[in-house]
Amino acid sequence: MKMNTHPTVDVVIPTYHPDKEEVRKLLLRLTEQSVKPSHLLIINTEEQYWDAGITEGIPEAEVFHIRKANFDHAGTRNMGAGFSNADYILFMTQDAIPLDRKLIENLLTPLKKPRVKIAYARQLPKKDCGIIERYTRSFNYPEKSHVRRISDLPRYGIKTYFCSNVCAMYERQLLLTLHGFKEPCIFNEDMVFASRAMKFGYEVAYAAKAQVLHSHNYTAGQQFHRNFDIGVSQAMHPEVFKGIKSESEGKKLVAGTARYLADSGRAYLIPKLVIHSAAKLIGFRLGRMYRSLPESFILSCTSNRGFWSYVSPDETD
Repeated sequence: MKMNTHPTVDVVIPTYHPDKEEVRKLLLRLTEQSVKPSHLLIINTEEQYWDAGITEGIPEAEVFHIRKANFDHAGTRNMGAGFSNADYILFMTQDAIPLDRKLIENLLTPLKKPRVKIAYARQLPKKDCGIIERYTRSFNYPEKSHVRRISDLPRYGIKTYFCSNVCAMYERQLLLTLHGFKEPCIFNEDMVFASRAMKFGYEVAYAAKAQVLHSHNYTAGQQFHRNFDIGVSQAMHPEVFKGIKSESEGKKLVAGTARYLADSGRAYLIPKLVIHSAAKLIGFRLGRMYRSLPESFILSCTSNRGFWSYVSPDETD
Protein backbone atom coordinates (compact mmCIF):
# COMPACT_ATOMS: atom_id res chain seq x y z
CA MET A 1 0.00 0.00 0.00
CA LYS A 2 1.26 3.52 -0.80
CA MET A 3 2.33 5.46 2.27
CA ASN A 4 1.14 9.02 1.90
CA THR A 5 -0.88 11.60 3.79
CA HIS A 6 -3.74 11.41 1.32
CA PRO A 7 -4.74 7.77 0.81
CA THR A 8 -6.85 6.96 -2.20
CA VAL A 9 -10.33 5.52 -1.78
CA ASP A 10 -12.63 3.74 -4.23
CA VAL A 11 -16.27 2.98 -3.46
CA VAL A 12 -17.94 -0.29 -4.50
CA ILE A 13 -21.75 -0.34 -4.58
CA PRO A 14 -23.78 -3.41 -5.64
CA THR A 15 -27.19 -2.41 -7.00
CA TYR A 16 -30.40 -4.19 -7.99
CA HIS A 17 -33.60 -2.49 -9.12
CA PRO A 18 -32.03 0.80 -7.95
CA ASP A 19 -34.24 3.74 -7.07
CA LYS A 20 -32.96 6.50 -9.37
CA GLU A 21 -33.35 9.39 -6.95
CA GLU A 22 -31.93 7.51 -3.97
CA VAL A 23 -28.85 6.12 -5.72
CA ARG A 24 -28.13 9.40 -7.48
CA LYS A 25 -28.33 11.16 -4.10
CA LEU A 26 -25.87 8.61 -2.69
CA LEU A 27 -23.41 9.14 -5.56
CA LEU A 28 -23.60 12.92 -5.41
CA ARG A 29 -23.01 12.95 -1.66
CA LEU A 30 -19.97 10.76 -2.17
CA THR A 31 -18.53 13.21 -4.70
CA GLU A 32 -19.00 16.01 -2.15
CA GLN A 33 -16.95 14.31 0.58
CA SER A 34 -14.06 16.13 2.27
CA VAL A 35 -11.93 13.18 1.14
CA LYS A 36 -13.11 12.52 -2.39
CA PRO A 37 -13.21 8.96 -3.75
CA SER A 38 -11.30 8.27 -6.95
CA HIS A 39 -13.90 5.94 -8.43
CA LEU A 40 -17.49 4.95 -7.73
CA LEU A 41 -17.65 1.35 -8.94
CA ILE A 42 -21.25 0.20 -9.36
CA ILE A 43 -21.89 -3.52 -9.85
CA ASN A 44 -25.46 -3.61 -11.11
CA THR A 45 -27.52 -6.77 -11.30
CA GLU A 46 -29.53 -6.96 -14.55
CA GLU A 47 -28.90 -4.14 -17.02
CA GLN A 48 -32.61 -3.93 -17.86
CA TYR A 49 -33.27 -2.36 -14.46
CA TRP A 50 -30.58 0.30 -14.77
CA ASP A 51 -31.38 3.95 -15.55
CA ALA A 52 -28.46 5.70 -17.24
CA GLY A 53 -29.61 8.97 -15.72
CA ILE A 54 -28.39 7.79 -12.30
CA THR A 55 -24.76 8.54 -13.17
CA GLU A 56 -25.30 11.42 -15.58
CA GLY A 57 -22.72 14.14 -14.94
CA ILE A 58 -20.80 12.03 -12.40
CA PRO A 59 -17.50 11.16 -14.13
CA GLU A 60 -16.21 9.20 -11.11
CA ALA A 61 -18.98 6.61 -11.60
CA GLU A 62 -18.40 3.42 -13.58
CA VAL A 63 -21.15 0.84 -14.05
CA PHE A 64 -20.59 -2.89 -14.58
CA HIS A 65 -23.59 -5.11 -15.29
CA ILE A 66 -23.98 -8.73 -14.20
CA ARG A 67 -26.81 -11.25 -14.46
CA LYS A 68 -28.90 -12.11 -11.44
CA ALA A 69 -27.63 -15.69 -11.63
CA ASN A 70 -24.10 -14.36 -11.07
CA PHE A 71 -24.86 -12.26 -7.99
CA ASP A 72 -23.29 -13.34 -4.73
CA HIS A 73 -22.87 -11.26 -1.57
CA ALA A 74 -19.16 -12.06 -1.54
CA GLY A 75 -18.39 -12.62 -5.22
CA THR A 76 -20.03 -9.41 -6.43
CA ARG A 77 -18.04 -7.33 -3.94
CA ASN A 78 -14.84 -9.18 -4.87
CA MET A 79 -15.56 -8.31 -8.49
CA GLY A 80 -15.87 -4.62 -7.61
CA ALA A 81 -12.68 -4.71 -5.55
CA GLY A 82 -10.91 -6.24 -8.54
CA PHE A 83 -11.44 -3.03 -10.52
CA SER A 84 -9.72 -0.92 -7.83
CA ASN A 85 -6.11 0.13 -7.36
CA ALA A 86 -6.87 2.41 -4.40
CA ASP A 87 -5.37 2.22 -0.94
CA TYR A 88 -8.79 1.63 0.60
CA ILE A 89 -12.11 0.29 -0.65
CA LEU A 90 -15.39 1.50 0.80
CA PHE A 91 -18.26 -0.96 0.35
CA MET A 92 -21.75 0.51 0.51
CA THR A 93 -25.28 -0.57 -0.31
CA GLN A 94 -27.56 1.34 -2.65
CA ASP A 95 -29.88 2.46 0.15
CA ALA A 96 -27.28 3.93 2.53
CA ILE A 97 -26.99 7.72 2.36
CA PRO A 98 -24.01 9.62 3.87
CA LEU A 99 -25.24 11.96 6.59
CA ASP A 100 -22.57 14.59 5.92
CA ARG A 101 -19.39 15.38 3.98
CA LYS A 102 -17.08 13.65 6.46
CA LEU A 103 -18.14 10.01 6.08
CA ILE A 104 -14.97 8.92 4.27
CA GLU A 105 -12.74 11.13 6.41
CA ASN A 106 -14.18 9.68 9.62
CA LEU A 107 -13.81 6.11 8.36
CA LEU A 108 -10.16 6.72 7.48
CA THR A 109 -9.31 8.10 10.94
CA PRO A 110 -9.24 4.77 12.87
CA LEU A 111 -7.45 3.11 9.95
CA LYS A 112 -4.39 5.23 10.75
CA LYS A 113 -3.68 2.78 13.58
CA PRO A 114 -1.35 0.07 12.23
CA ARG A 115 -3.42 -2.96 13.32
CA VAL A 116 -6.82 -1.55 12.31
CA LYS A 117 -7.59 -2.68 8.75
CA ILE A 118 -11.42 -2.39 8.66
CA ALA A 119 -13.73 0.40 9.81
CA TYR A 120 -17.52 0.46 9.59
CA ALA A 121 -20.00 3.28 9.98
CA ARG A 122 -22.86 4.08 12.29
CA GLN A 123 -26.31 3.49 10.77
CA LEU A 124 -28.98 6.01 11.70
CA PRO A 125 -32.71 5.53 11.07
CA LYS A 126 -34.38 7.26 8.14
CA LYS A 127 -37.37 9.54 8.67
CA ASP A 128 -39.89 6.81 7.86
CA CYS A 129 -38.31 4.29 10.25
CA GLY A 130 -40.66 2.61 12.74
CA ILE A 131 -40.08 2.98 16.47
CA ILE A 132 -39.00 -0.65 17.01
CA GLU A 133 -36.43 -0.45 14.23
CA ARG A 134 -35.20 2.87 15.62
CA TYR A 135 -34.33 1.16 18.88
CA THR A 136 -32.61 -1.65 16.96
CA ARG A 137 -30.41 0.93 15.19
CA SER A 138 -29.36 2.45 18.52
CA PHE A 139 -28.70 -1.03 19.98
CA ASN A 140 -26.47 -2.17 17.12
CA TYR A 141 -24.91 1.22 16.36
CA PRO A 142 -24.28 3.15 19.61
CA GLU A 143 -22.92 6.68 19.95
CA LYS A 144 -19.45 5.63 21.14
CA SER A 145 -16.75 4.29 18.83
CA HIS A 146 -14.74 1.17 19.67
CA VAL A 147 -12.15 -1.24 18.32
CA ARG A 148 -12.49 -5.02 18.49
CA ARG A 149 -9.79 -7.69 18.35
CA ILE A 150 -9.72 -11.48 18.70
CA SER A 151 -8.97 -11.25 22.43
CA ASP A 152 -12.40 -9.62 22.93
CA LEU A 153 -14.20 -12.84 22.00
CA PRO A 154 -14.76 -14.09 25.58
CA ARG A 155 -16.29 -10.74 26.54
CA TYR A 156 -18.33 -9.77 23.48
CA GLY A 157 -19.01 -13.12 21.81
CA ILE A 158 -20.50 -12.83 18.33
CA LYS A 159 -20.42 -9.02 18.54
CA THR A 160 -16.62 -9.21 18.39
CA TYR A 161 -16.85 -9.95 14.68
CA PHE A 162 -19.61 -7.46 13.96
CA CYS A 163 -19.13 -5.45 10.79
CA SER A 164 -21.57 -4.24 8.15
CA ASN A 165 -20.93 -3.80 4.45
CA VAL A 166 -23.84 -1.39 4.37
CA CYS A 167 -20.94 1.01 4.88
CA ALA A 168 -17.50 -0.41 5.68
CA MET A 169 -13.98 0.51 4.57
CA TYR A 170 -11.20 -2.04 4.07
CA GLU A 171 -7.51 -1.74 3.39
CA ARG A 172 -7.23 -3.09 -0.15
CA GLN A 173 -3.95 -4.86 0.57
CA LEU A 174 -5.65 -6.87 3.33
CA LEU A 175 -8.38 -7.91 0.89
CA LEU A 176 -5.68 -9.09 -1.51
CA THR A 177 -3.72 -10.88 1.20
CA LEU A 178 -6.77 -12.79 2.46
CA HIS A 179 -8.09 -13.39 -1.08
CA GLY A 180 -11.20 -11.29 -0.58
CA PHE A 181 -14.56 -12.35 0.82
CA LYS A 182 -15.17 -16.09 0.96
CA GLU A 183 -17.37 -17.32 -1.88
CA PRO A 184 -20.14 -18.34 -2.19
CA CYS A 185 -21.92 -16.38 0.52
CA ILE A 186 -25.61 -15.93 1.19
CA PHE A 187 -25.11 -13.42 4.02
CA ASN A 188 -22.56 -12.16 6.58
CA GLU A 189 -19.64 -11.91 4.16
CA ASP A 190 -18.48 -8.92 6.22
CA MET A 191 -18.43 -10.73 9.57
CA VAL A 192 -16.75 -13.80 8.08
CA PHE A 193 -13.99 -11.62 6.66
CA ALA A 194 -13.66 -9.65 9.90
CA SER A 195 -13.16 -12.89 11.84
CA ARG A 196 -10.44 -14.00 9.43
CA ALA A 197 -8.68 -10.64 9.71
CA MET A 198 -8.78 -10.83 13.51
CA LYS A 199 -7.31 -14.32 13.50
CA PHE A 200 -4.31 -12.81 11.69
CA GLY A 201 -3.95 -10.26 14.47
CA TYR A 202 -5.74 -7.34 12.84
CA GLU A 203 -8.48 -5.18 14.35
CA VAL A 204 -11.89 -3.83 13.32
CA ALA A 205 -13.05 -0.33 14.23
CA TYR A 206 -16.56 0.96 14.68
CA ALA A 207 -16.38 4.64 13.68
CA ALA A 208 -19.45 6.24 15.27
CA LYS A 209 -18.71 9.66 13.75
CA ALA A 210 -18.95 8.14 10.27
CA GLN A 211 -22.70 8.08 9.75
CA VAL A 212 -25.16 6.93 7.10
CA LEU A 213 -28.92 6.95 6.97
CA HIS A 214 -30.03 3.35 6.59
CA SER A 215 -33.04 1.45 7.94
CA HIS A 216 -35.87 -0.86 6.87
CA ASN A 217 -39.44 -1.43 7.95
CA TYR A 218 -39.51 -5.19 7.43
CA THR A 219 -42.66 -7.23 7.88
CA ALA A 220 -42.56 -10.30 10.12
CA GLY A 221 -42.38 -12.45 7.00
CA GLN A 222 -39.42 -10.52 5.64
CA GLN A 223 -37.69 -10.83 9.01
CA PHE A 224 -38.23 -14.60 8.88
CA HIS A 225 -36.68 -14.93 5.41
CA ARG A 226 -33.77 -12.65 6.26
CA ASN A 227 -32.95 -14.48 9.48
CA PHE A 228 -33.22 -17.83 7.74
CA ASP A 229 -30.36 -16.70 5.50
CA ILE A 230 -28.42 -15.44 8.52
CA GLY A 231 -28.79 -18.90 10.07
CA VAL A 232 -27.62 -20.53 6.84
CA SER A 233 -24.56 -18.29 6.70
CA GLN A 234 -23.60 -19.24 10.26
CA ALA A 235 -24.07 -22.94 9.55
CA MET A 236 -21.93 -22.62 6.42
CA HIS A 237 -19.08 -21.10 8.41
CA PRO A 238 -18.56 -23.16 11.57
CA GLU A 239 -14.94 -21.97 11.60
CA VAL A 240 -16.36 -18.57 12.56
CA PHE A 241 -19.61 -19.17 14.40
CA LYS A 242 -19.39 -22.64 15.98
CA GLY A 243 -19.45 -22.48 19.75
CA ILE A 244 -20.34 -18.78 19.81
CA LYS A 245 -23.86 -18.03 20.97
CA SER A 246 -25.61 -15.32 18.99
CA GLU A 247 -29.15 -15.76 20.33
CA SER A 248 -28.18 -14.11 23.62
CA GLU A 249 -27.65 -10.84 21.77
CA GLY A 250 -31.11 -11.21 20.30
CA LYS A 251 -32.59 -11.72 23.75
CA LYS A 252 -30.88 -8.56 25.01
CA LEU A 253 -32.28 -6.63 22.07
CA VAL A 254 -35.84 -7.89 22.60
CA ALA A 255 -35.75 -7.19 26.34
CA GLY A 256 -34.31 -3.73 25.82
CA THR A 257 -36.85 -2.91 23.12
CA ALA A 258 -39.75 -4.05 25.31
CA ARG A 259 -38.55 -1.85 28.19
CA TYR A 260 -38.14 1.08 25.84
CA LEU A 261 -41.65 0.66 24.44
CA ALA A 262 -43.15 0.41 27.92
CA ASP A 263 -41.21 3.40 29.27
CA SER A 264 -42.10 5.58 26.27
CA GLY A 265 -45.83 4.88 26.47
CA ARG A 266 -45.88 2.52 23.50
CA ALA A 267 -46.59 -0.77 25.28
CA TYR A 268 -49.28 -1.43 22.66
CA LEU A 269 -46.42 -2.24 20.24
CA ILE A 270 -45.05 -5.07 22.40
CA PRO A 271 -47.26 -7.73 20.72
CA LYS A 272 -45.82 -6.64 17.37
CA LEU A 273 -42.33 -6.92 18.85
CA VAL A 274 -43.09 -10.45 20.07
CA ILE A 275 -44.40 -11.55 16.65
CA HIS A 276 -41.41 -10.09 14.79
CA SER A 277 -38.96 -11.54 17.31
CA ALA A 278 -40.53 -14.98 17.01
CA ALA A 279 -40.29 -14.76 13.21
CA LYS A 280 -36.59 -13.89 13.50
CA LEU A 281 -35.86 -16.72 15.93
CA ILE A 282 -37.75 -19.40 13.98
CA GLY A 283 -36.14 -18.29 10.73
CA PHE A 284 -32.68 -18.28 12.27
CA ARG A 285 -33.01 -21.73 13.83
CA LEU A 286 -34.38 -23.24 10.62
CA GLY A 287 -31.50 -21.67 8.71
CA ARG A 288 -28.98 -23.19 11.08
CA MET A 289 -30.40 -26.66 10.30
CA TYR A 290 -30.81 -26.11 6.56
CA ARG A 291 -28.77 -29.20 5.65
CA SER A 292 -31.50 -31.43 7.04
CA LEU A 293 -34.32 -29.61 5.23
CA PRO A 294 -35.78 -30.49 1.81
CA GLU A 295 -34.58 -28.15 -0.92
CA SER A 296 -38.15 -27.17 -1.75
CA PHE A 297 -38.64 -26.05 1.86
CA ILE A 298 -35.36 -24.12 1.80
CA LEU A 299 -36.54 -22.24 -1.28
CA SER A 300 -39.73 -21.26 0.53
CA CYS A 301 -37.75 -19.93 3.50
CA THR A 302 -34.84 -18.06 1.91
CA SER A 303 -34.87 -14.45 0.76
CA ASN A 304 -32.24 -15.28 -1.87
CA ARG A 305 -33.57 -18.05 -4.09
CA GLY A 306 -30.91 -17.26 -6.66
CA PHE A 307 -28.19 -18.39 -4.26
CA TRP A 308 -29.58 -21.92 -4.29
CA SER A 309 -29.56 -22.01 -8.09
CA TYR A 310 -25.77 -22.34 -8.03
CA VAL A 311 -25.22 -23.75 -4.53
CA SER A 312 -26.80 -27.04 -3.52
CA PRO A 313 -27.45 -27.70 0.18
CA ASP A 314 -25.46 -30.92 -0.26
CA GLU A 315 -22.41 -28.99 -1.49
CA THR A 316 -21.98 -26.53 1.37
CA ASP A 317 -20.31 -28.73 3.96
